[in-house]
Amino acid sequence: MRVTKKKFIYLISPNKIKKSFYNELTEILKLKKVSFFQLRLKKVPLKKKIIIGRKIKKICKKYKTKFLINDDVLLSKKLDTDGCHLGQKDMGISEARKIIKKKIIGITCHNSIRLAKLAVKNKADYLAFGAFNTSKTKRTKYKADLSLLKNIKKLTKTPIVAIGGINSENYKKLLLNKANFLAISGYIWNNKKLKPVEAIKKLK
Repeated sequence: MRVTKKKFIYLISPNKIKKSFYNELTEILKLKKVSFFQLRLKKVPLKKKIIIGRKIKKICKKYKTKFLINDDVLLSKKLDTDGCHLGQKDMGISEARKIIKKKIIGITCHNSIRLAKLAVKNKADYLAFGAFNTSKTKRTKYKADLSLLKNIKKLTKTPIVAIGGINSENYKKLLLNKANFLAISGYIWNNKKLKPVEAIKKLK
């Protein structure tokens, strides 16, 4: 999971996939700034997720972006994606490993060093922490701060994904504090001033 500093963006899908989405995703991935793309759809039937997932997989493959599925290990296996992201209430890492073997498994650790240690012990491929800022995409239940990043870095070399309300105004301090990747969604897809491609160009 080595990555150039240029590709620090971990892009999460919008909550609804519109027709224009595939073109926008193509334009974004062409910029070579995105390392991971995560499909996170909560209220969409499985059949529709499979159709959407297949289209996204083609785009991600073309632009060498890792494609991950949120919460659903079985869907990840069915679509043969690069891996999946698990929340604390989802399937455990060891169980997920049996299903998707050596694929990427990332885990939400909120703002907890205890959860991070557990995830490292279970050989998670990356640890996601947040929210570092208030987010419009997801209700902010856990608040993380920059000192947490420093503490985690002392414990492990496992890559860290920072999440929560990240935009062009606040992203740099997370990188400066050694976050490896920044998970971004609302700033790209729900930006009232900028189109998705314009928004992502501001993250340099």
